[in-house]
Amino acid sequence: MGSGSLDGQVGLVTGAGRGIGREIAIGLAAEGMAVALIGRTRQTLIDTLKECVHHGARGVAVTADVNNPGAVREAVRAVERDLGPVDLLVNNAGQIDRAEAPIWETDPVQWWQVVETNLRGPYNLLRHVLPGMVERGRGRVVNLNSGFALRPDGRYTAYATSKGALLRLSDNIADSVAPHGIVVLDISPGAVETDMTADLPMFRGKKDWASLPYMVAVTVEAARGRFDALHGRFLHAERDDLETLVGSAEAIRAADARTLRLRPYGPDDPMI
Repeated sequence: MGSGSLDGQVGLVTGAGRGIGREIAIGLAAEGMAVALIGRTRQTLIDTLKECVHHGARGVAVTADVNNPGAVREAVRAVERDLGPVDLLVNNAGQIDRAEAPIWETDPVQWWQVVETNLRGPYNLLRHVLPGMVERGRGRVVNLNSGFALRPDGRYTAYATSKGALLRLSDNIADSVAPHGIVVLDISPGAVETDMTADLPMFRGKKDWASLPYMVAVTVEAARGRFDALHGRFLHAERDDLETLVGSAEAIRAADARTLRLRPYGPDDPMI
């Protein structure tokens, strides 16, 4: 049983029909948060909603493609009408390259679909959720990111590019939303076993998967405000000692760490 620590709050989770999004939505519901579930497949959303309601939470399932600005606008309106203002936005919906391939052998349509879902999708949600948060002077955003955002990978160029861009998007808006009481975090769950990851060539035979329940717990803690001091920063749930990071938040901000930056080659680098 949850503690009810999120009673009275509303969370919106994209890609909530399966995988990480489903488990996060259920975890938030178990803590008393009303949950709005957005995804493309109605039946999987309903299945998740049933589990959320089982915990006594209010909820609503809205079918929408996160790549469609109009559909997202109407979905957010429906959520606010049925549940109330959104306190927590979890941008989870995502895609990955269907095959390991150098960029010159990729399918251009599928490559762009990955980038759209992983970058335009979060933008669309931010565009229609942030105005309410700004008006109320509070809110939290958790972008599900990846270690791929931090390192080049020639096998999954669409996914890595989109996740790097998502991290940069969070960095770009951090200063502008902070005066309005809004916290933005990019959190990588690590390599969690889901329908999306299990069949990827790079993970075949993998046994030491990251803990999905732990990622759910991290998101719940983010909703409680545990990581507010790390606003605008990248966290890795699988690898980080998050308590240490929170304790080092002042030093992290002073060093402008946990963000994407060019590394100077030396003190005479004109980019400094």
